[in-house]
Amino acid sequence: MSSHTGSHEDENLPERREGAQGEVATRENPFADPGLPPHEPRKQDIDERSAKRSERTVALLFTVSMLATIGFIASYVIFPIDQLVTIWPLGRISALNFSLGMTLGIALFCIGAGAVHWARTLMSDHELIGERHPVEADEDTREKVLADFHQGAKESQLGRRKLIRNTMFGALALVPLSGVVLLRDLGPLPEDKLRHTAWSKGKMLVNQNTGEPLRPEDITVGSLVFAQPEGLEEGSHDFQKEIAKAAVMLVRLEPNDIKDKRELDWSHEGIVAFSRICTHVGCPVTLYEQQTHHVLCPCHQSTFDLADGARVIFGPAGHPLPQLRIGVNDDGFLEAQDDFAEPVGPTFWERG
Repeated sequence: MSSHTGSHEDENLPERREGAQGEVATRENPFADPGLPPHEPRKQDIDERSAKRSERTVALLFTVSMLATIGFIASYVIFPIDQLVTIWPLGRISALNFSLGMTLGIALFCIGAGAVHWARTLMSDHELIGERHPVEADEDTREKVLADFHQGAKESQLGRRKLIRNTMFGALALVPLSGVVLLRDLGPLPEDKLRHTAWSKGKMLVNQNTGEPLRPEDITVGSLVFAQPEGLEEGSHDFQKEIAKAAVMLVRLEPNDIKDKRELDWSHEGIVAFSRICTHVGCPVTLYEQQTHHVLCPCHQSTFDLADGARVIFGPAGHPLPQLRIGVNDDGFLEAQDDFAEPVGPTFWERG
C-alpha cells in the first residue's frame, strides 16, 4: 500500500528537463533546486533583420511619445477651456480635458511600451543567479558590481542602437514639458494688470455709497468719503475685481497742513485722494483720525500719514498708499487726471 502511494506521489513530481542543471526532485527531497532551463535564443539574437525591426518598433513608440507630448502642449492653445464635444460613449465632455488626458496618456504609455519591448527583444535575456552576501561589500564584490554594470550597459546595446537611444532621450526630454504647461492651471498670467486700475484721465469720482458724482463742496474738512470711478457698476461681473484696485478715499485737509509737495500738487483745494487698499495684505483702510490726519488699517494696524504722502508710520505695510491725481471738470465735478502712478495694494515680486 505504501509503495503504491509512493509511486503515485513520484508521478506528480516535475521531471528534470534535458540540459537543465541542478538537483532532481524526489519523494525524499521534493523541494530540490531544479536549476535553470537551457537558454533558448530569440529570433532577434540570430537574425539581425529581426533585431532591426524591433529597433524601429521601439524608436516608433518613442517618436509617438514625443508627438503626443507636443500634442499635449498644443491642446492648451487650440481648445478653449469652456469648449464641449460629444464623444461616444462618454457623452458631452470638455474638449481640453479629453485632449490633455489622451495625449499625456499616449506619451507615457509609449515610453513604457518602448522600454518593455526594448528589454524583451534586444537586451540580454540570460538569467543570472545572485547569491546572497553580507550587507557590507568587499573589494571583489564592488569590482564585480562595476563589471556587471559595464556588461549590462554593453548588453543593452545603448551605444550600438543609436536610433533607440536618440528617440528615447527625445521622449524623456519632452514629457516633463507637460508638467510645465500644467502651471497654466494656476490661473491666467497677470501680465501688467496689477499696474493698472479702472481710473483714467477724465473719469469722475463717484460716491461709493450714493452712486452720485462728487463735487469739491461735498468733501468737508475732517470727513472721510469713499469713492469709485464712474461707470463701475456694482452688478457687473468684474466689479469685485476692479473695485479691489480702484477704491479710493477722499479727505479734505488744510493746504498748509500738507507736508509733501507732490501730494499738494496732486490735490484740489486740499482734497486728496489715496488708494483705500492697504499695502500690507490688501485690507480696506477705513479708520481716520482727523486731528493727526492718520488712517489705520484694522487688519494689522498699519498706519499712514495722509498729510505726508500717506507714508507708513507704524505697522507691517511696506510702502505708502498710492495717491490719485485729481482735478475738477467743466461741470464742477471731481475727476481723475490719470491712473495711479504706482501699483496699488500689497507688494509683488515684479513691482521693482
